[in-house]
Amino acid sequence: MKLHELSPAEGARKNRKRLGRGPGSGTGKTAGRGMKGHRSRSGGGVRPGFEGGQMPIHRRLPKRGFTNIFKKKIEIVNIHDLDRFKDGDVIDEAALVQSGLVKGRFDGIKLLGEGEISRPLTVKLEKISAVAKEKIEAAGGTVE
Repeated sequence: MKLHELSPAEGARKNRKRLGRGPGSGTGKTAGRGMKGHRSRSGGGVRPGFEGGQMPIHRRLPKRGFTNIFKKKIEIVNIHDLDRFKDGDVIDEAALVQSGLVKGRFDGIKLLGEGEISRPLTVKLEKISAVAKEKIEAAGGTVE
């Protein structure tokens, strides 16, 4: 078999239907849209979720729960993420944002104790778990 002998399988390729090109084409005049009605008009058709006037399913089903508009978004950082900092670095909110550990909008940062830390660091965060505090102090760092 050579490159110029390759061809698609029989019936794999179809020409597109050319609509509204005269009566001889078979799809002239109304272009396959029928006579009158909403879908025959330009710009016609119904929006997503429209069920012909019947009460739509998203309105028929009961709603549950509520959204707390006062919810705080707390970003989580683990101890093992702090290995990218040098010995004696001060780790605060600005340092974590600059290093790319936290992104976007948030209301606070909490340091959790997953993983190990091998270098002494000074951590200045509002929320630190007890395990994280222990591990930082065990490595010779301080928590403020």
